[in-house]
Amino acid sequence: MQVSVEAGEGLERKLKIQIPTETVDTQVESRLKSMLPRVKIDGFRPGKVPFKIVKQHYGDQVFQEVAGELIQSSFRDALTQENLNPAGDPSISTDGIKPGEPIEFTATFEIYPEVELAPVAGMKLEKIKSEVTDADVDKMIETLRKQRSSWTVVERDAGDGDKVVIDFKGMVDGEVFEGGSAEDVPVVLGSGAMVPGFEDNLKGVKAGDEKTFKVSFPDDYQAEHLAGKEAEFAVTVKSVEEATLPEIDEEFARLFGVEDGGIEKLRADIRGNMERELENRVRAELKNAVMEQLIEKNPIDVPAAIVQQEAETLRKQTAAQMPGAEQPVAAYMDDAARRVKLGLILAEVVKTAAIQPDVEKVRQRVEAMSKDYEDPDEFVRYYQSNPQLLRGIETLVMEDMVVDWIVDQAEVSETERSFDDLMNVTK
Repeated sequence: MQVSVEAGEGLERKLKIQIPTETVDTQVESRLKSMLPRVKIDGFRPGKVPFKIVKQHYGDQVFQEVAGELIQSSFRDALTQENLNPAGDPSISTDGIKPGEPIEFTATFEIYPEVELAPVAGMKLEKIKSEVTDADVDKMIETLRKQRSSWTVVERDAGDGDKVVIDFKGMVDGEVFEGGSAEDVPVVLGSGAMVPGFEDNLKGVKAGDEKTFKVSFPDDYQAEHLAGKEAEFAVTVKSVEEATLPEIDEEFARLFGVEDGGIEKLRADIRGNMERELENRVRAELKNAVMEQLIEKNPIDVPAAIVQQEAETLRKQTAAQMPGAEQPVAAYMDDAARRVKLGLILAEVVKTAAIQPDVEKVRQRVEAMSKDYEDPDEFVRYYQSNPQLLRGIETLVMEDMVVDWIVDQAEVSETERSFDDLMNVTK
């Protein structure tokens, strides 16, 4: 077998392979002979068909089968010989394959890049320092009170915190736009749920009022056909309602599953949940910083075929999670390229740092996740009985171990941030 390698653009490689005629002929003849005991041809007894006749009947078919198998096996052998690691399936081309001639073909494919890690020592990272304060817990309790508030119709002008029930019709350029009309819509003033400026125009209204006003959609509004455009809304006020918040007492605590311990137990539970959320966010921020620096300091080309596959996976995931929200594959290519690039870099870090899967850390991670569920024990049992889910957790744990390995060698500074700021709590 003769093999030559040509480097194309970027990661593309071309293997030109020639398989000698003798190799092909030998395998074709061997296979034809193995068929002799089984071949049935009219005019001959089973097992007594002459080799020449068998070759006449089946020679071309066997040649094509042997040629296909030789192309596949010689391609694999050539990869090993040339120490190439292909990414995706090759494109095979020939100028025609004929009996009695060598098989010549070209396999075009991409290879995985060689990743040479940039030095980790001295990498500058910023770690966030934050804590849950009593004021943060108080604010969370107020949020929970508002979520459990009851509403009473009032005969007065609407103000911040009131709920206004309205019918509205919106127009852009004199025409009603899709989704721009609705009836009996509840709007809590000051919640920021509507287009900027919409709620402000409802302050001071009372039941029975009719009002027309203009607001502009933000330039980055999710509906592109409305982004940056001015709309006119005609509004009819059906009612104004005032919120009544529940008292902070044992009955309030029972609304959140606290049967014993009252408000103090509720506060402790809330603080515990907030601290877990905070710890996860701090960890996520540090992990994102590490990943960004790994990508920045280790620029590599990525195989287009693998990026295409990853983009297809992202599109399918979007379709499964949000039916109808998926976009063309091209919309996922940038994210896919980043994920593929990061995966290759992380694999090299794992290899360099000799990081091994840690069963105990996987178990601890599952137990930590279970605390956010009503039946933690059932959650743990479910994960432990599902190897695919456990592999996903193992991947997350390995990523955490990569972050720890890098942080141990990096220059880390601390920045203080409040819980609200870090968790993006709406003020």
